[in-house]
Amino acid sequence: MLAIRTRRRKAAALATAAVLAAVAAPSLTATPATATTTTASTASTASTTNTDYDSTYYKDAIGKTGASLKSSLHTIISDQTKLSYSVVWDALKATDEDPDNSGNVILLYSGVSRSKSLNGGDTGDWNREHVWAKSHGDFGTSTGPGTDIHHLRPSDVRVNSVRGNKDFDNGGSAVSEGGGSLTDSDSFEPRDAVKGDVARMIFYMAVRYEGGDGFADLEVNGQVDNGSNPYIGKLPVLKAWNDEDPPDAFEEHRNQVIYDDYQHNRNPFVDHPEWVESIW
Repeated sequence: MLAIRTRRRKAAALATAAVLAAVAAPSLTATPATATTTTASTASTASTTNTDYDSTYYKDAIGKTGASLKSSLHTIISDQTKLSYSVVWDALKATDEDPDNSGNVILLYSGVSRSKSLNGGDTGDWNREHVWAKSHGDFGTSTGPGTDIHHLRPSDVRVNSVRGNKDFDNGGSAVSEGGGSLTDSDSFEPRDAVKGDVARMIFYMAVRYEGGDGFADLEVNGQVDNGSNPYIGKLPVLKAWNDEDPPDAFEEHRNQVIYDDYQHNRNPFVDHPEWVESIW
């Protein structure tokens, strides 16, 4: 935890220096090459821990740790409005809108800005990527985990197919037009700019879906090639990604739009990324 706090202080110092130098770089771009995270861009877009909801939304979780914290967060975030799979299309057009082009969405793995109208299943389209692969727990596209937009993101059809249902880990070969993403036979590594986003979506799912609602108990484990079991790995890698890529303005805005306009629940690890270490 000391190392995490040290990194945050360094990130804050870098952010301050960037402001003083009047360096104004856009947080998102339409091309994968400039969407890759660097130390400077992370510092300039990352914000401090969001405590706006600590006295209201998270009041029953504040001060808790470990299993007690996980249980409290589960109760809090389980109070949500559930969406149909067809509604997800329109929801993603709002949650993942390109802040520089309101007619486009930002694709998760490639970082490309693409027209909202190009949603579908053909080459060149974007589709609905389940970051927690829907076969890991066999929940499909059913209302619940299959339609939870906290882990559903726009993705290029072909890149989405390359990811498939692989677990997350470091290493592999470059994914064509994947924005710096890598893959091998049993794992997928997203581009640097969204590694933390991916990790926090996975941790959200592991807390939200604990075996109730008729769905499997989703858990993060330390391995890959989990198949249809309700597990996704690798835990140590996902924890490192959460630390290395803190929430930026895009991710925080997305969390707010979901809370305000769609599901009316939050991803607690976007507001409090330090809770990952407290639970796991």
